[in-house]
Amino acid sequence: MSLADSDRELVVAELDREPTRAEAALFENLWSEHCAYRSSRPLLSAFDSEGEGVVIGPGDDAAVVALPGEDESGDGDGENATYVTLGIESHNHPSYVDPFDGAATGVGGIVRDTLSMGAYPIALADSLYFGEFDREHSKYLFEGVVEGISHYGNCIGVPTVAGSVDFHPDYEGNPLVNVACVGLTDEERLVTAEAQEPGNKLVLVGNATGRDGLGGASFASEDLAEDAETEDRPAVQVGDPYAEKLLIEANEQLVDEGLIESARDLGAAGLGGASSELVAKGGLGAEIELERVHQREPNMSALEILLAESQERMCYEVEPENVDRVCEIAERFDLGCSVIGEITEGNYVATFEGETVVDVDAEFLGEGAPMNDLPSDDPEQPETELPEVDLAEAVETVVASPNTASKRWVYRQYDHEVGVRTSVGPGDDAAIIAVREADQGLAISSGAAPNWTDAAPYEGARAVALENATNIAAKGATPLAAVDCLNGGNPEKPDVYGGFTGIVDGLAEMCETLSTPVVGGNVSLYNDSVAGPIPPTPTLAMIGAKEGYDAPPLSVESESESELVLVGDLGLERGECRLGGSEYLAQFDGSDRFPALPDEPAALIEALAAVADDDATLAVHDVSHGGLAVALAEMVTDEAGLDVSLPGDDPTGELFHEQPGRALIQTESVDAVREAFDGVAPVYELGSATGDGALAIDVGDETIATDAAEIGDLRETIERELE
Repeated sequence: MSLADSDRELVVAELDREPTRAEAALFENLWSEHCAYRSSRPLLSAFDSEGEGVVIGPGDDAAVVALPGEDESGDGDGENATYVTLGIESHNHPSYVDPFDGAATGVGGIVRDTLSMGAYPIALADSLYFGEFDREHSKYLFEGVVEGISHYGNCIGVPTVAGSVDFHPDYEGNPLVNVACVGLTDEERLVTAEAQEPGNKLVLVGNATGRDGLGGASFASEDLAEDAETEDRPAVQVGDPYAEKLLIEANEQLVDEGLIESARDLGAAGLGGASSELVAKGGLGAEIELERVHQREPNMSALEILLAESQERMCYEVEPENVDRVCEIAERFDLGCSVIGEITEGNYVATFEGETVVDVDAEFLGEGAPMNDLPSDDPEQPETELPEVDLAEAVETVVASPNTASKRWVYRQYDHEVGVRTSVGPGDDAAIIAVREADQGLAISSGAAPNWTDAAPYEGARAVALENATNIAAKGATPLAAVDCLNGGNPEKPDVYGGFTGIVDGLAEMCETLSTPVVGGNVSLYNDSVAGPIPPTPTLAMIGAKEGYDAPPLSVESESESELVLVGDLGLERGECRLGGSEYLAQFDGSDRFPALPDEPAALIEALAAVADDDATLAVHDVSHGGLAVALAEMVTDEAGLDVSLPGDDPTGELFHEQPGRALIQTESVDAVREAFDGVAPVYELGSATGDGALAIDVGDETIATDAAEIGDLRETIERELE
């Protein structure tokens, strides 16, 4: 770890002296890209973070949103309102170096962010991105990451209910692991990360501090080197999910008894990061005695104690009269507990065995990093080069692609029913979690689309936001709020920064159009390696609300009196489909411009949610990755098939273009669907369900037919390769 010369000059000017070794390391970590957002913060003002029901927006450990319509006033912000917390984090570099521990501790970190708000975690969503599936190294990372997530989540008893998995050659040297967590709290239980009162004590609760994870924040703020898997292993934390489970329950007890004034989990930059950020938010300082920190390794230095990123630790602000009770609860749950210092009105001061090792202004430490003014190049528009492929072969290839194939191999390793709140689990368009406290269902969708944003960062990011909203509406829910994890390569490269700027603007624009505030998030840059930069990747985790917990299924029912309709564009731009960003072009090495998006996305989402909840609706499924061909295949089961006809004259474009905001609806009342979407989106009658489990697609001069067994075999690509 070393502080950059330009930053050192600023620190020396502020302190009027040279920084101590511990101070220099603390500044280096807290002023890193990972913590200070030096290259991205100037762009983030594009996001609209305010809206009805938003209780706490960006800047805390997690965002807080009130579920609508519970209190007497009907605006969702009364004393009886149920609060939902929502946060998202990345653990990209650690997951490359050590896929199991890197992914596992990513789960642990976002769960502790939830605890920091006085909330109980109820659901996880993971969005994962790897190199091409046929590469052995990609499979190694994929299997290790999934195992790490499943191990940690299953052990702590928080269900993983949603997410996504994508494969793209540009993730070969730098996979992405983005994890979101949803929690529940209310006004009385709400805690923030803002220190409240001088004289209150700082109490460290949780696992003992070791030397793991040293310099993790700075490690996450640089390109991955070729030898990262061996040289950067000490920067990866080691998780203990059983200690995390104890910490979850202890935190619940502390909150129930009203013993916590403020809280922050120990993540990036360890104790130094958590405690300094806590007091800085309150405009206060602290005095900390580092030797009081309970440690698991001998002879630890002040710098190691201050910056180690050992997991399963929380920093609490506690009133003096409540300290003993906090320690009693920690002991009851077999957790370590140290009273390490107190809140002051002065500087942030850390001592070690009587020697002052840190004495700085907390606000300068947290907010003093200068922002970067980086050059940006606009991405080039792709040329149109469409392959000539047999249509039946194209359908089989796209349906069997690892990107569009079933992800059952992944989510069957997750306990998605623990906690008995999961009404709709993984494998559907969106998950539904039962919030019985409010008699509402909470819909959760999470993911991005690397092919889309690689082809067109701005339009692709707009499409990602619309796609997540469509997933939620397909379950009959209305989008409520979102958090984002913005992943990019080295921002010092103008073309990379141009792509990153595009995904920020595109995501912000569509979320605002959908009246869905982006209430928090995370930025991960320098996802660059010897293999090159990753595609700009705007993971979005979105939640929506609906009355009750029921939702229409994704799969069709074998009903003779129903019809299957497509809502949305069959073809685009007067018959000329735009296939840019599609899995079809990815599989057959073509290129094209990205398709235009619907003209009225907000009205479309509102109408789809209403139709999904209509009694005449039997099944709903969004049309996106892989296009109509994949969506049709996903709706077929062993008991129910589909017999459909495409009414257009461009079967390739109609089957494979990936404009989001479209849905397949099995309905007993086509007229009701047409009425709901009148003036919003076109409605096409495609066909009906059958009882034989087969899929037959009439494209005019030929019929593409597959039976249930063939479809099942095509969609089991991942499972077949890994087992």
